[in-house]
Amino acid sequence: MALLNTWAFMKVMRYRTSEGEIHWGSWIAEGKALRIEGDLFSDYRVTEKRDSVFKLLAPLVPSSILCVGLNYRLHAEETKAKIPDFPVLFMKSPTALQHPGGAIEIPTHLASDQVDFECELAVVIGKRCKNVSRDRALDYVFGYTCANDVSARDWQKIRGGSQWCRAKTFDTFCPLGPWLVTADEIPDPNVLRLTTTLNGQVVQDSNTSDMIFDVPRLIEFLSGSTTLLPGTVILTGTPQGVGMARTPPLWLKPGDELVVEIEKIGRLQNPVVMESEP
Repeated sequence: MALLNTWAFMKVMRYRTSEGEIHWGSWIAEGKALRIEGDLFSDYRVTEKRDSVFKLLAPLVPSSILCVGLNYRLHAEETKAKIPDFPVLFMKSPTALQHPGGAIEIPTHLASDQVDFECELAVVIGKRCKNVSRDRALDYVFGYTCANDVSARDWQKIRGGSQWCRAKTFDTFCPLGPWLVTADEIPDPNVLRLTTTLNGQVVQDSNTSDMIFDVPRLIEFLSGSTTLLPGTVILTGTPQGVGMARTPPLWLKPGDELVVEIEKIGRLQNPVVMESEP
């Protein structure tokens, strides 16, 4: 017997079994999932096959990662930036993806000593969309997860040639997880508390209600004259408290432990190490 694709009331995990197989599954208990078969974004079913989770993976491999900068009012204030008239868009490569528990690597080849943390709500698009109106935007959301928009500020501010992609898209600079919470569980994504904890100390503590452009407006804007494919991940911006804005600045270092936590979604935890030579 299988459950039909409902896009409803699930925590969707992606995981590796002890046999090395990778599957999606519906969370049922710590380390346990009901296996999902089929295409998550078109025709899937939740089976009665119970799997033990050997390793938890990022909940999807994104078709693209669209990121919004300067989207919290208090973050704009702490960086002394003008409130934008339109959402500020940049992109990360899908190769920046990192799993829950996977290490964030401080770059050594293109070296940085100003690596920063940014907790963010990530929106996962579930249906192909273009020119979506604000009032229908949430119909295209499969679900939500936690993200950390890790940023090398020296490459962003000094060496990036006035664009942000180099600073934001190093390997491991986009941890996602621990799972996807389907959209029905979060009818309003703009009422969620989100925090970052660094080595046991809370360094970011805010609410998605502080967004300058809310989630429906972001989808409306990003889909304007542009097709968003299923599996597109939208990082919606970070709140105040980033390391760059502190006195003195607070940069990540090897041995640090980061936890991004979002209400109704979960905890995304990653250690910090130096990049090793290939």
